[in-house]
Amino acid sequence: QVQVVESGGGLVQTGGSLRLSCTASGSFFSINAMGWYRQPPGKQRELVATSSSGGSINYADSVKGRFTISRDNAKNTVYLQMDSLKPEDTAVYYCHVDLRNSWFVDHDYWGQGTQVTVST
Repeated sequence: QVQVVESGGGLVQTGGSLRLSCTASGSFFSINAMGWYRQPPGKQRELVATSSSGGSINYADSVKGRFTISRDNAKNTVYLQMDSLKPEDTAVYYCHVDLRNSWFVDHDYWGQGTQVTVST
């Protein structure tokens, strides 16, 4: 059984910062990629940032220069440092983990989501 647990959301003023964390635990062979998606109110879920095991990192254009994704592979944890936050960053943020299970089959897992609210 694999669990993906996020933490770090909250309420912040425009221009402020937040740091999200997400840890994958349980039985699996390896992690292929970890990343963050978000779903603003009334909109579809969208990519924020991803980090592959090979070191490739991708950001949505809307967060480039403000958000930083990083990983601690020893802890199976991914972080999202969010700086210079804007009201349009308000959303539920979801952690995504693409991993290879003990039978060498790739699976996607999602966290439960954490609310980020940026006030004006």
